[in-house]
Amino acid sequence: MTKFITFEGVDGAGKSTHLAWFAEALRQRGLDVIVTREPGGTPLGEQLREMLLNQPMSIGTEAMLMFAARLEHVEQVIEPALRAGRWVISDRFSDASFAYQGAGRGMDWDKLKQLERWVGVQPDLTLFFDVPVEVARLRLANNVSLDRFEQEQDGFFNRVRSGYHRRVAEDPQRFRVIDAAQTLDAVQQQLLDIVATI
Repeated sequence: MTKFITFEGVDGAGKSTHLAWFAEALRQRGLDVIVTREPGGTPLGEQLREMLLNQPMSIGTEAMLMFAARLEHVEQVIEPALRAGRWVISDRFSDASFAYQGAGRGMDWDKLKQLERWVGVQPDLTLFFDVPVEVARLRLANNVSLDRFEQEQDGFFNRVRSGYHRRVAEDPQRFRVIDAAQTLDAVQQQLLDIVATI
């Protein structure tokens, strides 16, 4: 049976580092896996990504554009791949909107839930890479160019992290919380344990 798996966490949590490795671990089990990302994943989504990461906009516009890109992503990439028997791994999905636009920027949670219902798809499994904000910030310190989300202050990222924890509490069966402050090997061992159960 195919699965839709998402990777989530604050900027600097290390999820993107582990995503390709995790996908390869699944492929070694004989699974047909595609990797995608949000915002993005489609030609239109990538154009919206450029706007979202670099242009100032209102909270409502930001959320609506995120979900517009997400709907395109679901219809053009995620659902067709699942129907074709492929596994889909996405770097971020709806949980990111609740964490960033909801907890981070203060957008009403219920409005985000309406947009989530509009998209209509939930992951089968979400790996939340949890890390203290000060650790995440140190990891971002070497980046030459930071987008407008990565440039936010620590208070914003602490709210984002709390938003992720709220989502975990709302749907604990879907989430696996990864202690991403550990060494690369320790995190990969956590991931291997997850691979063995899916």
